Formats: sequence, structure tokens, C-alpha cells
Amino acid sequence: MKLIFSTFSGVLLGYLFVISFPAVSLTNFDLPSYVISYIEDRSAVITTQTMWNHALTSANSLKESSDPKYDEIPKIYVSTNPKGAERLPPGIVVPETDLYPRKSWGEHSEDLTSQPRYLVTFTVGIAQKANIDAAVKKVSDNFTIMLFHYDGRTTEWDEFEWSRRAIHVSAGKQTKWWFAKRFLHPDVVSSYEYIFIWDEDLGVEHFNAEAYIELVRKHGLEISQPGLESDKEPTWRMTKRQSDQEVHKETEERPGWCTDPHLPPCVGFVEIMATVFSRNAWRCVWYMIQNDLVHGWGMDLALRRCVEPAHEKIGVVDAQWVVHQAIPSLGNQGEAVNGRAPWKGVNARCNLEWRLFRTRLADAEKAYYLEKGITPPNSTR
Repeated sequence: MKLIFSTFSGVLLGYLFVISFPAVSLTNFDLPSYVISYIEDRSAVITTQTMWNHALTSANSLKESSDPKYDEIPKIYVSTNPKGAERLPPGIVVPETDLYPRKSWGEHSEDLTSQPRYLVTFTVGIAQKANIDAAVKKVSDNFTIMLFHYDGRTTEWDEFEWSRRAIHVSAGKQTKWWFAKRFLHPDVVSSYEYIFIWDEDLGVEHFNAEAYIELVRKHGLEISQPGLESDKEPTWRMTKRQSDQEVHKETEERPGWCTDPHLPPCVGFVEIMATVFSRNAWRCVWYMIQNDLVHGWGMDLALRRCVEPAHEKIGVVDAQWVVHQAIPSLGNQGEAVNGRAPWKGVNARCNLEWRLFRTRLADAEKAYYLEKGITPPNSTR
């Protein structure tokens, strides 16, 4: 009994002593700093582990105490989300993007000092540097400038102030439509009302981009190009500038060139040299560009499929015109094979792609009509 009484008394006195003693910090003791640091670090680890264990325990308790169908809570699946994003809540889905450069520091609200409304792209080589500089100076700050470099030389353009704010994309020996298919997806350029996709050999002395867009809006054009002036007769009469009007939408071609006066190239036609697309028209045209047909030959005759009615919404702007300099820069990007000049190989590929595109389009049309049980219409109508 004495032993039991003594033990109980000691425990009780010790407890009373502890609760009456004031809180003491470790730093009040003269311990080495590395000891204190170790104790504090261990304390942080123990605290984090304790919180994590508590969270797991709470979750397990909730699971055990809740409805047995806890594991059957519906998962997110939104069929109207873009393909591949069905498992995301709609509020976090961002289906479109833009080409506006942003900062990697500071407040997000300070990123954009301006948001251009139009995009102009040029597919370029360094030899046409002066030409492109003149063209860029014909566009306003309302334009994002994008250069597609087919010769891999980009730093040489830094001498121009505008080049430092332009977007440069480089891929050796590639064509305009190769770049467009890969870098101008409609969801990437959706912030732009009009997209200019131009060659590098255009003289722009008589051209003003803002005035051009005003005429495009005035005449309701979804696909357009400036009128062409050249020392030579143009390939297509539709593209030749008519000096007595602002815009023209039809022409009279050479005998036999138009199977129907209401079809291209007599109407609903522009060339792919200096084309301008509205946002909506480009969304359609982009899907028509074939991955492997990089020159775009034949596509200009099919552009009418992307706007309705084509004879009203496709046209040539005569009041704002350019000069086609016909510099064979792209031809020089080919390779000489069996003694054949590089440009001949490029030209042969262009003609081959024209035939392939025409065949693919015709086959796709036929397949569609057959699937729908409809007799394909006459190809000339």
C-alpha cells in the first residue's frame, strides 16, 4: 500500500508541476543552432505528416459513414466539349488561342498593350528582304506580322524595327500552304477578322491595307485579292486590275476557259498569290488544304465552296492594287535531278498536285452523293 500511495502521489505532483510551469521556447535554452534547426525541421515534417494522416483518416471515415454508393459519384463527361476534352468541366475549357505575344513576368493585365484585328503572313527568303520591308510598311499597327522562312535565315531580319515584334517561323524549303496548314489553324487565328496570306514578290506602291479592308467590307467580300498589274498578261483575266471600278466579281475569260460563265475562273474566283480571307471563310478553306499537297494549285478554283453565294462574296479589289513581280524564288528551292533545272522539278510537282487535288475533290463529291443516295449533279453545273 505504501508503494502504491507513493507512486500515485509522485505522478499527481508531477502533473501539477507541469501544468503550472509557463510555456518555454527552445530558443531559451542554450542549445547549438544546428540542434534547434534539426528539431524545427523534424517538427515541420511531423506536422505535415500529421495533417496528411488526418486528411486520409477523415476521408476514410467519410467514405465508411456515407452512402455505400460513394464510389459511384458521376464523373465529368460533357459531350459538347471539344473532342478529347469531354472529361473537363466546361468552365476550364479554352477551345481557341491567339498569336499575341505575352510577358513571362508582371501582372497578366499588363501583357497586351494592343490586340491587332488582322493578320498578314509572308512566305519569305532573305533575297526579298527589301520587298517585304516595303510591304510591311503598308500595314498598320492593327496587323500582326508573321513571316514564314523557307531558307532558314531569320536573324538577318532584325535590322528592321518591325521584325522584332513579328512572329517568325522557319522550316527549310517549305511552301506557303505547308506553313498555313500547320501554323494557321482556325482556332489559332480566330481573333483576327481578316487573314492575308501573301507571296513575297508583290509590289505595293499603290496599296494600303486599311483602305483595302474598308472596300472588302463595303462590297461584302469574304475571299478577295487586290487587282494585279504586270508587264505580262496574267494567267487568269479575273485577277487583272480594272481601273474603272472599285471591285469586280466576274470577267470574260479566253474562249474555252470557262465551262460555265457562272463558275470559276469567270466568277467566284481569285488566285492564291495574294489572297485575303475573312475569319469564317478561312475556317472552311483551312480544312480543304491537303497535308501533302503543298503548292495549293487547283485550290483557287475550289474556294467558291467555302462561301455562299460565291459570285457575290468572292472578288478582286481594283482600287487597291499590287504589281506581280514574278520572281521565281520558290522555284530555286528545288533540286536539280538528272541535269534538270531546280525550277522544272518544282513546276512538275505543282502540276502533279493540281491533278491530284482535282481528282480528290471529285472523288469526295461522288462519295458524298452516293452515301446520301443522290445522283451526282452534272460537273459543269
